[in-house]
Amino acid sequence: MDDIPLSVLFGTLFLLIIFSAFFSSSETAMVALNRYRLRHLAQEGKRSAIISEQLLARPDRLFGLILLGNNLVNILAASIATVIGIRLLGDLGVAIAPFILVAVFLIFAEVMPKTLAAMKPESIAFPASYLLYPMMKVAYPAVWVINWISNGLLSLFGHNFEEQDDTPLSRDELRTIVREAGTMIPKRHQRMLLNILELENVTVDDIMVPRNEVAAIDLDDPINEIIEQISHCQHTRLPVYESNIDNIIGIIHIRRMTRILSDKNELTKDTLKEILIDCYFVPKGTPLHTQMMNFQQNKRRFGIVVDEYGVIQGLVTLEDILEEIVGEFTTDMQTYNLDIQKQDNDAYLVDCSVHLREINRQLRWELPTEGPKTLNGLILERLEYIPESGTTLKINNYLIEITQVSENSVKMARVKYLKDDSESTVD
Repeated sequence: MDDIPLSVLFGTLFLLIIFSAFFSSSETAMVALNRYRLRHLAQEGKRSAIISEQLLARPDRLFGLILLGNNLVNILAASIATVIGIRLLGDLGVAIAPFILVAVFLIFAEVMPKTLAAMKPESIAFPASYLLYPMMKVAYPAVWVINWISNGLLSLFGHNFEEQDDTPLSRDELRTIVREAGTMIPKRHQRMLLNILELENVTVDDIMVPRNEVAAIDLDDPINEIIEQISHCQHTRLPVYESNIDNIIGIIHIRRMTRILSDKNELTKDTLKEILIDCYFVPKGTPLHTQMMNFQQNKRRFGIVVDEYGVIQGLVTLEDILEEIVGEFTTDMQTYNLDIQKQDNDAYLVDCSVHLREINRQLRWELPTEGPKTLNGLILERLEYIPESGTTLKINNYLIEITQVSENSVKMARVKYLKDDSESTVD
């Protein structure tokens, strides 16, 4: 190389630094690509994404090509740098050239390009794929030999490359992706997606109308009272029972009553029984996502929740499940607001029959939901007796003052969120 001008050697070294930066940035960018976005872009027909996906289908070959090219470039650059060092400084250049070359390559061919590739992987990987793909075709024999040796050595340690670990996203990982989507997904849509993912962790017990609050028709009542109840009913469907709620004989659809109610003399208990719909029973503890599928398969919108002994626990509707996804859309806002009323001192007067999940959702609180489903159940579990009005207890960082009690339950309580978090106490 003594006859080659220094300008040519420096120009060649400069080009080798660019090639090295190309291989380094390509490696980082390909690894940093979001596989799910890449698959989406490939399905939309973006050619660079299709090529990148094909290259990443066999990462051993891709990285074999990149490392082969990078090492060849680095070795050649080291040789040229040594020649330049000897030409400029003689024997001293042999000692100095490696240090200068390492500094230059570290900054301009490694750190800078890899940092840029990690920050903007698509901007680097997609254009690079147009060069890497034909290079793979040309260098395939050498890459194949390298992969055959490296994969063979890996197999000695029990690693089979053909059995790649392509683990799908877990629900927790999917939640993280949805939360970090930022402005790409509107906040309301994010909440809906997260609520859908939560359906598996919520059962019909969490959202059902409890047994003691079920609006139903008792056929033992006088016919005039039944007509009055139906006329002023706010629900579309009502259970019908005889003697007690455990003896439900069917469901009445209020719309079917329109014609009959136009002539009250025509309505009798026998007529009422003729238009009843068969009951659809739901086992207690059924996850919401399963129950939604069951409603769909059975063409139902209304179910009676029963325990293992067949005792009625409450009722659940398709509307209740949909509200878990999209939020409240009831038109009866007056009733909705009466359950939780804000007081002047940042406390809330709460109907203790309200579900804890509903309180947490409305007030963005974190009352414990493992175990009892209602505020009344939570209070009784912690106290282990029926308290008197005026009793105060502290559960985690929530101060609860009982304001109204019946013989066997707590009716109303005043709840206030405290910044202090401590163990439950009773006054």
